[in-house]
Amino acid sequence: MRLVVLLVVVGLLAPSAVSALTYDPSEATDLEQGTITTAANGSTVISAQGYTFRGNTNSKKPARLVSVGERGDLEWTHDDNVGGSAWFFDVDPMPNGNLLVSSPRAGDTVLFELDPDTQERVWQERFDMTDTHDVAYLGDDRIAIANMREWNESAGVSDDRVVVYNRSSEEFTWEWYFKNHYPASTDGGYSEDWTHVNDVDPVGDDRLLLSPRNFDQAIVVDMESKEVVERLGSDQEYDVLREQHNPDRFESENGTPTILVADSENNRVVEYAKENGEWVRTWEVGSESLNWPRDADRLPNGNTLITDTLNHRVMEVTPTGEVVWEYYATWGPYDAERMGTPPESSGPTIRDMNASGSYAITGSANLTAGGNDSVGFDGRIRATFADTRLEEPMNEFATRWAHVTPWLRPVWMSGWDLVWTIGAVLVGVAWAGGELVAHRRRLLAGARRLVGGVRERL
Repeated sequence: MRLVVLLVVVGLLAPSAVSALTYDPSEATDLEQGTITTAANGSTVISAQGYTFRGNTNSKKPARLVSVGERGDLEWTHDDNVGGSAWFFDVDPMPNGNLLVSSPRAGDTVLFELDPDTQERVWQERFDMTDTHDVAYLGDDRIAIANMREWNESAGVSDDRVVVYNRSSEEFTWEWYFKNHYPASTDGGYSEDWTHVNDVDPVGDDRLLLSPRNFDQAIVVDMESKEVVERLGSDQEYDVLREQHNPDRFESENGTPTILVADSENNRVVEYAKENGEWVRTWEVGSESLNWPRDADRLPNGNTLITDTLNHRVMEVTPTGEVVWEYYATWGPYDAERMGTPPESSGPTIRDMNASGSYAITGSANLTAGGNDSVGFDGRIRATFADTRLEEPMNEFATRWAHVTPWLRPVWMSGWDLVWTIGAVLVGVAWAGGELVAHRRRLLAGARRLVGGVRERL
């Protein structure tokens, strides 16, 4: 029986062992073009988040900025050089052609302006902010900062906020706290990552579009009154938005308010138009193929630039979902910007293009950058439990698996390798437990003899 169990454990560990022995880093897709049928109108700058956990980084999952040419040629990369382990999140084109970048690290946040021609930092400032995914240049040396994960331990409340910092006066000139506008019970109550506010964008001269991800909504705040004047979605209304990233608000030709957003936990990009005070979904793309998208910008030509994080790619798709430009950039791209365009959406709405509907993404090269599996364990779980009573909880489990395990497993290990390895561990634990039960009397007798011997010596 022991031999059978040993063979099962070895068999489950064999795929991981083979993957480790045969993995060739030189053959791994790291920075590589995918489908390109139409040249991009300018360079594309991508921020790759990378892997950092409690100050420790994984060199095989690097954080960096990547600039890609019109036909997919690598122009330059920019790594962290300010000390400490860092992520890269928001990257925004500035009016002078430079880039404004948010780069948090363990315990604080560094913002800097990068000259893309020289890859030199024009200035950089460090803030005592636990985490910052997004910033926005407001003009006149003013920068809006979305500051998340600010836990007030003594008061037991969240101090997540949005602030405006003036570089000239070196002062915070405006601040807005979520706790002043949301019930403490929102998202299950205060926590160290209560809002996970991941986006701040100017909407006109005196309003800001914010994205409290954990609240499943995008909101517009009037800077003078500090009131929430517009809202898309609500807490746990997952059919509308589920832990979204980087919404953009713009208007149609007839003035209809429109929001384009990466609906991350629903694995899709969606667009909503506001009609008679109600938000109506007018467009959906990628629900069958995107894996945790975290940015979507409407380009002036009507296409949409999508950052598909856990497929490690950035793609430009037409209104009907056809890929015309694609680039693979590990590890975990967060934001992508087309140089020569504004930092957010600057193109027509879907309705202005008469392209409303739901579309699959077609024409991707479907490379496996970062070791992502084309048919993963999560997909098998969803298919197995479809149309059963367990469909909803197992879909939730599959989503969490797909979004968490890629960050944890080694780059040489596939998703299925991890499944078999976990299976081997569980069998091994059960085996050890069985041995303990079977030999419990002998083990207890040995323990008594050991204790008795110690007592005699004392």
